[in-house]
Amino acid sequence: MSATASTIAGSPVISVRDAGIRFRRNRRGRRNFKDLFAGSSRRSRPGEFWPLRNVTFDVRPGEAIGVVGRNGQGKSTLLKLVAEVILPDEGTVRVGAGVAPLIEITGGFVNDLTVRDNVYLTAGLHGMTRADIDARFDEIIEFAEIADFVDTPYKHLSSGMKVRIAFSVISRLEEPVMLVDEVLAVGDRAFREKCYRRIEELLAGGRTLFFVSHNEKDLRRFCTRGLYLDKGALVLDGPIADVLAAYNADYPPKQK
Repeated sequence: MSATASTIAGSPVISVRDAGIRFRRNRRGRRNFKDLFAGSSRRSRPGEFWPLRNVTFDVRPGEAIGVVGRNGQGKSTLLKLVAEVILPDEGTVRVGAGVAPLIEITGGFVNDLTVRDNVYLTAGLHGMTRADIDARFDEIIEFAEIADFVDTPYKHLSSGMKVRIAFSVISRLEEPVMLVDEVLAVGDRAFREKCYRRIEELLAGGRTLFFVSHNEKDLRRFCTRGLYLDKGALVLDGPIADVLAAYNADYPPKQK
């Protein structure tokens, strides 16, 4: 189905055109020189698959987008394309503003460094100045609720504590676009709600949200528009209620 036109004013902050990404099922596959100049059908080789292909949509400033689909249908891959962690093999992905990536957020932390050092390192890598970090350091630690562990090596934190400090750092960035990929699944309920309130504050301030979740309640809470991915294709772009209805019609929820 064709994408619906956005009604939010402003030029697109994210523009995706006919984007596709190709993965190999094993490491033995090799591309030869001719593949670089061959058509897409010729470039599809045995052992390769496309988790996303022919995906086109725009995101306007201030929109809150929920990405819907079963496991393995390209949702997280799409977020990584928007975060420019990976590049498309076909088409284009253009992001016209800075991105705060709440996806695999603990991946950039260094195990042997203390929490304090990791806060300065991670925030610095995302563009915050040392003065900015100094001014926000206490706020970051207070939000994460780990004041007693500031000088503890990161590797000694529990998985939940690691998510706390990572979310606290990334959510303090001033980037206009937020990418959220179910990063709070390991957090306790009270802290997860605290993080969700923080996301709502950022949305109220005009941030743009790209949100991946299997939780329908969360999708309805944050998002007004949805993208439904199935078998690597964008099958519906529309109001979040319509997208969830289409998804549930195709894959009815299991009865508890």
